[in-house]
Amino acid sequence: MSKKRKKAGLPPGSVVFTGNKKVEKILIHYLQYDSEDLEEKVLDNHTKALFHQSPEDKVDWYDIRGIHDSDLIQLLGTTFDIHPLILEDIADVHQRPKFEEYENGNFITLRALQFDKSIKKVTTEQVTLYFRTGFVASFQETASDLFDSVRQRIHSGRGKIKHRGADYLAYAIIDVIVDHYYLVMEEIEEVIESLEDKLINTQEANIKGEIHGLKKELLVLRKSISPLREAIGRFSKTDSAFVEESSIVFIRDLYDHTIQIMDMVETYRDMLNGLQDLYLTEVSFKMNKVMQLLTLIATIFIPLTFLAGIYGMNFDYMPELHWKYGYFVLVGIMLIIFIGLLLYFKRKKWI
Repeated sequence: MSKKRKKAGLPPGSVVFTGNKKVEKILIHYLQYDSEDLEEKVLDNHTKALFHQSPEDKVDWYDIRGIHDSDLIQLLGTTFDIHPLILEDIADVHQRPKFEEYENGNFITLRALQFDKSIKKVTTEQVTLYFRTGFVASFQETASDLFDSVRQRIHSGRGKIKHRGADYLAYAIIDVIVDHYYLVMEEIEEVIESLEDKLINTQEANIKGEIHGLKKELLVLRKSISPLREAIGRFSKTDSAFVEESSIVFIRDLYDHTIQIMDMVETYRDMLNGLQDLYLTEVSFKMNKVMQLLTLIATIFIPLTFLAGIYGMNFDYMPELHWKYGYFVLVGIMLIIFIGLLLYFKRKKWI
């Protein structure tokens, strides 16, 4: 029985992990910082004392990799008074990207993407984010460290991140996810260009399957990006008390990026449709060339067959049969017809 079916019938707020990706050991990367100080811990001992409330003038960031432990998620929810519906959505990996406002904080669901060029497949991973003043919790399905670049910025003090609140950290985390979308799009563009070269320069039979497969992967991208655009659009228009006005301009820029990525998806779909049309045109052209060759061969042999048919009839009286050179004359006539038709076809540029 699937995890999704096991969840059916349970009351709202039930924390049930519905995915298949389980990490060997759940890792929690903890950072606490302000403009001056920074504290960092990597925790794998999930005791009750693991989570703690900090002063709101500091930012606490819990980056949790692995979400199959329902007890750990509920412990986090109890410690930080997180709404049960949020906890349910964190463990349910089949969520549509969305942005939701709650009384005690804001919640964002999105999907991180990667593209494997060797098999031309897009892989997705659900990432969820909960934040309020002074507190951010991010959740990943796998052990992949998606947000190392954000931590490096905090360590080095580069940019605005150490001087801003939790809302800006949430923006920075989402920005990393969106930047990965650009990388995926660049890799897909390279594959499309490779397919175009292959279509023009080779006679590979499987190219139709590759085009169709890539169109399916773009559909996966579209299903992730379209709701993400809506979610970030809502995020950019929020009047939540947990989002500072100074951060809105950055979130709007992020929204523009999602629109641009969506446009890229549509452009690449059109390119693949064009490649598919080109492939079908090429197949049709080759078929026409074969049919043309067969027609020319048939045209050449029609008069030859006609002459052979006449002199193959069983009549008693056929004067040409008794001519001394009748056979050679007939062969000569056939040869003249054959050469004449070849010259005619060549002048017409049919061969």
